[in-house]
Amino acid sequence: MNNNAFHKASRMDENERRSGEQPANRLLGRVIACDGAHATIAAETEPGSTDVAQLWSVGRLISIEMGTSRVAALVHAMRTAEGHWAPDRPNRLLIDVELMGEVYRTEDGSERFSTGISRYPYLGAVAHRIRTSDLSKIYDSGKRDSCVIGKLTQDDTIGAAINIQQMLSKHFAVVGSTGVGKTTAVSLLLHKAIETDPKLRVLILDPHNEFAAAFPDHSVVIDTDTLDLPFWLMRLEEFAEVVFRGRKPVPEEMDFLRDLIPDAKKAFRGTEGSAVRRTSDKSAITPDTPVPYRMADLLALIDERIGRLEGRGEKPALRSLKGRILSAINDPRYNFMFSSNTISDTILETVAHIFRIPGEGKPISVFQLSGIPSEVVNSVVSVLCRMSFELAVLARGSLHMLVVCEEAHRYVPADPERGFFPTRQSIAQIAKEGRKYGISLGVISQRPSELDQTILSQCSTVFAMRLSNEIDQRIILSAVPNASASSTSFLSSIGNGEAIAFGEAVGVPMRMRFDRVAAAKLPKASGSVSHAPHETPDTVDLNAIVTRMRAASRPVITGFQQSVEAALSDLPEPTPPPRETDDIDRWKRELGTAATEGYEPYRPDMLPGRTPPALPNPPAPDTTTGAVNELRRAGFQMQAQNGPPPADPRPSLRESLLKKPLGSLYRKD
Repeated sequence: MNNNAFHKASRMDENERRSGEQPANRLLGRVIACDGAHATIAAETEPGSTDVAQLWSVGRLISIEMGTSRVAALVHAMRTAEGHWAPDRPNRLLIDVELMGEVYRTEDGSERFSTGISRYPYLGAVAHRIRTSDLSKIYDSGKRDSCVIGKLTQDDTIGAAINIQQMLSKHFAVVGSTGVGKTTAVSLLLHKAIETDPKLRVLILDPHNEFAAAFPDHSVVIDTDTLDLPFWLMRLEEFAEVVFRGRKPVPEEMDFLRDLIPDAKKAFRGTEGSAVRRTSDKSAITPDTPVPYRMADLLALIDERIGRLEGRGEKPALRSLKGRILSAINDPRYNFMFSSNTISDTILETVAHIFRIPGEGKPISVFQLSGIPSEVVNSVVSVLCRMSFELAVLARGSLHMLVVCEEAHRYVPADPERGFFPTRQSIAQIAKEGRKYGISLGVISQRPSELDQTILSQCSTVFAMRLSNEIDQRIILSAVPNASASSTSFLSSIGNGEAIAFGEAVGVPMRMRFDRVAAAKLPKASGSVSHAPHETPDTVDLNAIVTRMRAASRPVITGFQQSVEAALSDLPEPTPPPRETDDIDRWKRELGTAATEGYEPYRPDMLPGRTPPALPNPPAPDTTTGAVNELRRAGFQMQAQNGPPPADPRPSLRESLLKKPLGSLYRKD
């Protein structure tokens, strides 16, 4: 549906004063005060009647008649002049309104809406209910690429339209408390966006696994089971975030990584194909260059530094760094970074899969973050946002990117001391410079006050859903240029699925209700993963849960182990030293076939000084087992007759030192 629906009412009769369903008397009151932005309207009720009072409502638009033009105003406060309601006599009402714009007549006779006001209301000007045709003109963007995403709250016969191109080119934000329908609203907006722009590629950072079910036909789901995000794609600070598990890096160990990672990349370059060498030869290799390298080479370089005779003071830090790296690469949760697929140069496959190039009919990539360890989520988000910006820049306009950050206050918090700086830097780069290169940012948050205000201020279109916190309301008021206190004053009381839209994508602030989404495309937790509804705490398999918790359901072969095996396989096998006869083989041959059936199990009587139990039926002395037992029994009997070996009569060094006086242990000069 496009903006043609907005012209229905106006095409019937531009000069109509009321629709057929509206009452003949549209008079509400008269202006008694006015300044540059607000006006006060006085109205009077009949004794014992509330008909006039029922026509007023906070958040509704009214018209002020100005002869050839009409001023649109938004009601934001109401009261009685006396401060109370009198049921037996007339009541005088005072209504405060905010002036929104003006409907004027052009030279060709048509009527248009402008946010500027050429002539302000005079005292005594008539205020009346707004016409349907005026509402259509106010909320009609007048552009062909407008999309209807819902209905106006004031008049559900008029569609709420936004300009998708304006929304994407200058970023957008959806804010609201938990449970008001943010995820559903974002799903609706994304469906409209991919319909409008076929070149658009969408990357959704989904920490709750909710968006997979919303796009069953247009998205691919990427989780830890299907993700191969090579560790060598990370820059030094991002890799350090993984190695140090989200804690502050040790400066000395960071210096070692800065020195050794380029050497490991050069070692890999010498073993790979000429294409990789040509690519890396064009520029100097740094720790941030996206060139593959093996963890085995990095650890070998660390061992080489440890084995040097000089630099004893740096060996503890090198051993600590080696332990951190081994702990990370052997952690099954990090298998998406250190798996066997991440050792070779797979940057083309990784970028094509994550960023949908080509899209193959599925332009949306839902990146599920719930399975990624919390201490490295910031590092993964930093890599994805940075690569999104680089792709948009290098594509030179042939690729339009949209990065949607759910729970954005996690990655770009208001406190600059919190969060991960490279992640904040990557998202801020998209917000500040993305529109120049065709990459957009979508911010979703339930706490705007905890979100970096620089990022929020870059979002020129904001869909503000119910916000009960006054601080959050003030943040919206300060971040959006055309928002006003009267527009945001009732954010705490609007319903679920309802929002107030501000910014570039709409002509004036618009209170609207989002269209309903089909039940099959509603976002839900865990995406398309089905959970058995019959499971209860009494029947759940706790053993399976603990097994998944320990990631022990299958053996994990890390990339480091495979790289070591590959490196060892290239070396010639050492030739064993010549020997005449293997001792075990000779022992087996001497004892005969009985020894080949397995070793004799342990018994307590095998210990020295223990007498073996008497055999009830001793075997024939000519068998092999009998000969061994006879030899063992003879040894035990000899030890029992002779007794234990005599102890050494000389005292030990420790005993002799303890017996000496303390003064004799040092020289007396």
